[in-house]
Amino acid sequence: MKEYLESNKERFLNELLDLLRIPSISAKSEHNKDMLTCAEAVKNSLLNAGADTATIFETEGHPIVYGEKIVDPTWPTVLVYGHYDVQPADPLELWHSGPFDPVIKDGKIYARGACDDKGQFYMHVKALEVMVRTNTLKTNIKFCIEGEEEIGSPNLGKFVASHKDLLKANVVLISDTAMISMETPSIDTGVRGLSYIEVEVTGPNRDLHSGVYGGAVANPATILAKMIASCHDENNHITIPGFYDDVIESNQAERELMAKAPFNEEEYKKDLGIEATYGEKGYTTNERTGIRPTLEVNGIWGGYTGEGAKTVLPSKATAKISTRLVPNQSSEKITALLLAYFKKIAPKGVIVHATEHHGGEPYLTPIDSIGYKAAAKAIEATFGKSPVPVRGGGSIPICSLFEKELGVKIVFMGFGLDSDNLHSPNEKYDLYNYYKGIETIPYFHQFFSELSE
Repeated sequence: MKEYLESNKERFLNELLDLLRIPSISAKSEHNKDMLTCAEAVKNSLLNAGADTATIFETEGHPIVYGEKIVDPTWPTVLVYGHYDVQPADPLELWHSGPFDPVIKDGKIYARGACDDKGQFYMHVKALEVMVRTNTLKTNIKFCIEGEEEIGSPNLGKFVASHKDLLKANVVLISDTAMISMETPSIDTGVRGLSYIEVEVTGPNRDLHSGVYGGAVANPATILAKMIASCHDENNHITIPGFYDDVIESNQAERELMAKAPFNEEEYKKDLGIEATYGEKGYTTNERTGIRPTLEVNGIWGGYTGEGAKTVLPSKATAKISTRLVPNQSSEKITALLLAYFKKIAPKGVIVHATEHHGGEPYLTPIDSIGYKAAAKAIEATFGKSPVPVRGGGSIPICSLFEKELGVKIVFMGFGLDSDNLHSPNEKYDLYNYYKGIETIPYFHQFFSELSE
């Protein structure tokens, strides 16, 4: 297998670069044609890699690509999930190269989607090719590659519920997470849930002169800032009533296990260009991003934001706000709490309009499952050391959906790094990680087959 990978590395890279050139931004309607182009490219890549069939399923939004390679119906089946849609590239001026004009610099691919998730799901496509061409495939493989993950997968639930037989599998394998480092490989044992809302505060019926009306009329931007500030106390503990009611607190043993994972706080701060970390009192940096829920402002605007000065009291101010949730928290419940909170605390003189964008549930995967054991053995086979179990800070909203509808567990086997600038300018993916993933994935299928006997 390794020989085949080595002799085809350049082609594997060029194929990924072609995929990265497609601006498949699911959040922007002007890219709808690009989404169709990308779905077609994913379909063709599966067929070229050796899939028996590959089909594009239309949805009310962007299409889902399904493919499969069934060798023997009696063999265990692995369902690979990924997404071909990407985040918007804004702000464009901060990219050192075009977000959809991938470049390779210092052994890294720079492009939107390089790691999240085109580079990572494409590892599985190329791993399929490696196994088919070398006659080493030990499982059946199914692929479900969607185009709406970055907008909350609004149509995936309907697709999964109505195609249970098509998607039937023994495990779901996802590469949309990160490792601690290539020197210290790790496996995420869970991801956090998500609740995402938008809050709009409206005051006067038009922008006003800040000298003539300032001090006499409520300023929506100021009110919104105060409302957001009220969401945390002096210890950065979230103040919204009921927010922590369902949180399952991690016990001391789990916190001690997390503390064993290598982490250099000084390097962390240096990489981000900050003087100090910041977060909920009483928890370490890794705990804040893994086992604790959070609330963050993702965007805020209102009034005049152009060049120079314009002294106005804005008519409206808006913010996008998201929370990350931990096990036992419900995105539906938290969303309801958020919406009610912002409407309740609004003072007279303004109108608050709060709406939901999307959400998803937190997910934990058992480390004693066959899938997790197979992933750990596969990583050990290529890295030469056992992976460290860690909690991921991000969200993959569809995990609980797959388990509910298909009755199987999810295994996270990501090869990205936290420093890969996901959702940020200059997103990257190391060539080493890309090839290491293609090398490691076939071992997962081999060990999953052996452990399933």
